[in-house]
Amino acid sequence: MPNSPRRPREEFLSKRIPGAQFLDLDEVASPHELGLKHMMPQERVFADACGMTIYDSQGVFSSPRALFMFRTFGHQRSSILDGGLPAWIEKGYPVESGAVLAVTAAEYSTPTLQVEALRSRYLDFFNERYFTEESPLDYDQIVANSDAVNAAFEQADLVLDARSLGRYTGRDPEPRPGLSSGHIPNSLSLPFNLFLRQNSRSDGTTYTTFLPPQDLRGALEKAVGLERAQKIIDSTIPVTTTCGSGMTAGILWLGLKLLGAARVSLYDEASLQEYSRYSPFDPALTIIQSWTGYAMRPTSKIEKSL
Repeated sequence: MPNSPRRPREEFLSKRIPGAQFLDLDEVASPHELGLKHMMPQERVFADACGMTIYDSQGVFSSPRALFMFRTFGHQRSSILDGGLPAWIEKGYPVESGAVLAVTAAEYSTPTLQVEALRSRYLDFFNERYFTEESPLDYDQIVANSDAVNAAFEQADLVLDARSLGRYTGRDPEPRPGLSSGHIPNSLSLPFNLFLRQNSRSDGTTYTTFLPPQDLRGALEKAVGLERAQKIIDSTIPVTTTCGSGMTAGILWLGLKLLGAARVSLYDEASLQEYSRYSPFDPALTIIQSWTGYAMRPTSKIEKSL
């Protein structure tokens, strides 16, 4: 993440859950013309890096984004460890350090999107592009979706912004130098930390876990209103989550999934050209960067108010 001095690989080598393997979301990411980080990987790259249970060192931060990647490729037997490594340690479970023991790579077939899961929710409106329940929106679609909301198009996605309220309104700067703050027109603010709770450890540090469902629902209702929140949970309204780079949007995505919402995706910008070389389906299916990619484009409309 920008301006972070942390060295995650070194942290992993110093302390980890026994038998764990390191997953670098940027290392497996697809290249992007704007230099955007942690984009969705190509299918074969994902297959070569595949795993099962995901955790991070802050409690809940990057693990939901990694889980989104696994689920988008159809890897349903995947989950996160709520509370991550800090919760594991606090409960007295063992950890290990030092070099990682070599493992024998398993044979994992190259994944593809399930053609039977395709649906045409945006047929005609998004240039005849088809989406699955997990499919994210790319830049052109997020712009078209914003116009659709403005025109009261009933099938448009509700875009929820996971950044801080100050960055959403344009009051506070972005952590990336030269990037404008503000928000996508017709999007709503739901800072990711409102889905999390702070937990104290015996050593005085803290870590995050997801709120219980009733509190998750309360945070959602405060952000979007009672009626709209119910429609999201009932999957009547489709939702796309966004943030600065596509990382904390994963927290909103998973929090909404925990509430039972089925129609939830992320806004990100994996290379459609790269995917089109490998995917037997419409390349728009295999897409998903968030605010960084949007705000870097001079043609993007940016609002700076509530």
